[in-house]
Amino acid sequence: MPPVILLVEDHPLDADLALIAIERCSLPHRIVVARDGVEALDYLECTGKHQDRPPQKPDLVLLDIKLPRLDGLELLRRMRATPALADIPVIMLSASNLEEDRRAARRLGISAYLVKPIDWLGFSKTICESLRLHLC
Repeated sequence: MPPVILLVEDHPLDADLALIAIERCSLPHRIVVARDGVEALDYLECTGKHQDRPPQKPDLVLLDIKLPRLDGLELLRRMRATPALADIPVIMLSASNLEEDRRAARRLGISAYLVKPIDWLGFSKTICESLRLHLC
């Protein structure tokens, strides 16, 4: 079974760019997209519209920090407080380069904090390097 990547991103353009970057890495995978923190939590806990999915947890979560309904840091807190989810590697993908956001994410045990670069090649390269590090 290929690794499962959960992409949590509310902006459609950013989600599309991340999906294209992931595809360009040529790594076997299955990707699930959640548009906000509540939908991601439902997926992780097999609740709500995801209650009938197979209980395989994702191998990696790519998580935006600024999300509607439940922000990325709160989702990460809940994951780390849930034993079944606590060990999932999480890479923060954010436009925020604020040191306070970086510190808060590091305290919660992220694997990496990637600021969404303006240029496509830099973004694509960073995504591929991170996926290879965490999925291979």
